[in-house]
Order: sequence, then structure tokens, then C-alpha cells
Amino acid sequence: MRKRRWFPKAWYHITARGNRKADIFYDEKDRYKYLTLLQEAKLSHPFHLHSFCLMSNHVHLLIETIELPPGTFMKDLHSQYAMYFNKKYGYVGHLFEGPYKAKLENDVNAVLQVSRYIHLNPCRALITFQPEDYKWSSYAHYLSPTPYYSEFVTTSTILSYFQDVKQYEFFVQLANKVRPGHPSNG
Repeated sequence: MRKRRWFPKAWYHITARGNRKADIFYDEKDRYKYLTLLQEAKLSHPFHLHSFCLMSNHVHLLIETIELPPGTFMKDLHSQYAMYFNKKYGYVGHLFEGPYKAKLENDVNAVLQVSRYIHLNPCRALITFQPEDYKWSSYAHYLSPTPYYSEFVTTSTILSYFQDVKQYEFFVQLANKVRPGHPSNG
């Protein structure tokens, strides 16, 4: 297996999918558990979490490393979550289809595009028309910060590339409105 390229302040779009594309979250408690484990990983192996979205059968994370590569926490995070999930539902075996995928993002434009992509994932999956309506994403926190997410989601870096929050919202919504089948395309 090829070793991932890593350096401090590297940005990664991390994805992980359920084994055989099966669901990895059955209810809200599962998603809260994943977020709790993610928050614990961030405390023990510091990194910046800029954007996230928890779909039913996969996750998207946009992280920036500080002093450690993502492998130092992702393997533990997914092992702990898989043990929780298997115990709760009486399953055995692999929960995730393999190791997480981490795409190194090299420039600001790519990072902004990934953040937008992550935040629009529920819209592209036709779960919701407005990304702020999806509870399991960091997007609503970007628009209206909440104490719960403020503890572990860093919005300031992404938002620093925009004049204000409204401009980031426009950036995201512009890509959402050009989607085929969107009600605003009338």
C-alpha cells in the first residue's frame, strides 16, 4: 500500500464508505456517537476540522493537519466507531469498505470547492433542497454558529476567503441552483 503524502498544515478531503455501500448510521445516536469520537480524536491528535457531512452510508471530512498525519486518528476513530456499531446492532466484521480515502488538496480554490461539495452532498443525494436543512453537516453552523459545533468545527479559515458569511452562502447556493431538477430552475 502506498504511503500517504503528509506535511504540517496539509488539507485533506477524507471520505469513508460503508462496506458494500451499506449504511453506517441507522439513527441519530449513531451520528452523535461518530461526532463524539471525532471530537475526542481532535482533542487527542489535534487537527482542524473545517467541513463535514455524515450521510447514511458514508462520511466526508475536510481537515487540516497540525503536527500529525490523518492516519494517527482516522484508523482509531473508525475502529472505535465500528466496535460501537457492531456491538449495538449485533454485527461482526468490517463496517467500512476499506481504509479511509484522503485526497490532498493543494490550493485554496480546491479547498473551497471541496467545502462546497461536502456541504451540498445532501442536496445532490436529493435528501434536501437546501443544505442548511441537513442536520448532519457543518453548513448550518457556518451560517449560524452553535456552541456544540463551535467546540470542534473551524469555520474561520474558509470564511476568511469571503467578505462575509453571506458571500460564502452565495458561493454554496450558486452551485446548488444550477443542479438539474432543482425547484428554482423552474
